[in-house]
Amino acid sequence: MKKFIGTGVALITPFNSDLSIDFDALERLVEYNIANGTDYLVISGTTGESVTVTAEEKKELIAFIVKVNNGRLPLVLGIGGNNTATVVKEIKTTDFSAIDGILSVSPYYSKPTQEGIYQHFKAIATVAPKPIILYNVPGRTSSNMLPETTIRLAKDFDNIVAVKEAGNNVHQYLELLRTKPKEFLVLSGDDDLALGVALAGGSGVISVIGQALPKEFSEMIRLGIARKAKEAYDIHFKLMPIVGLIFSENNPAGIKAVLECLNISNSYVRLPLVEATENLKHEIKEALKVLGKS
Repeated sequence: MKKFIGTGVALITPFNSDLSIDFDALERLVEYNIANGTDYLVISGTTGESVTVTAEEKKELIAFIVKVNNGRLPLVLGIGGNNTATVVKEIKTTDFSAIDGILSVSPYYSKPTQEGIYQHFKAIATVAPKPIILYNVPGRTSSNMLPETTIRLAKDFDNIVAVKEAGNNVHQYLELLRTKPKEFLVLSGDDDLALGVALAGGSGVISVIGQALPKEFSEMIRLGIARKAKEAYDIHFKLMPIVGLIFSENNPAGIKAVLECLNISNSYVRLPLVEATENLKHEIKEALKVLGKS
């Protein structure tokens, strides 16, 4: 699955002051990423505030991004949840003609056993018309999809091609890399660990900060995959402060504050999230100045 190697970005959903979708800003964001080295785009992930975007808005977002992208980059669509039947129904009723892959999160809130997680993804894999990227993010789901469950799914279903691992757990990354099938992709979901994962044999990242600094971040990941550690860490160390800042309050408030500084979009978010504090916005602005971006 070469199209998922490198840097994918989990696109925000920009909003106007009335919290309607800001399609002009979304177009700027997509064009900015296409022009600056991003390898693929992820629609309707956590960073896109998927839980507060309506089903109708999601369709509008997909159609708009497909139109703007115009086939230039691969597109991955987030479809997940903790009601397996609902996820299966959405997959069956979605038009995937312009979509290259599905990102599906491990069931949240319900806290299923490992067998429950396996059966959930088995049901999805049975109906999915596109390759599936599993998404493990224990900090949000309250349950950890263990490496043995991920590898079991990878071996049992040909259309499960990758995992976005976001447990911020180095040992778990290494266990996945040690035991995975040869063609299965391990993608970092942790911006701060992405380079280390790439150097250890990972295939890239689905990034938050990457959409704001696509040129620098995607180059770092390319160097990591090529095992050029020194050059890659030169970039990593420069980006460390801004990566830490964007997750210091909540995601996507932090990345939206960065994109506001870059004049790409506003920093509005939908409740129950709130905008980054003025203190954080100031720190982000100063960090971008150091990078020569503001």
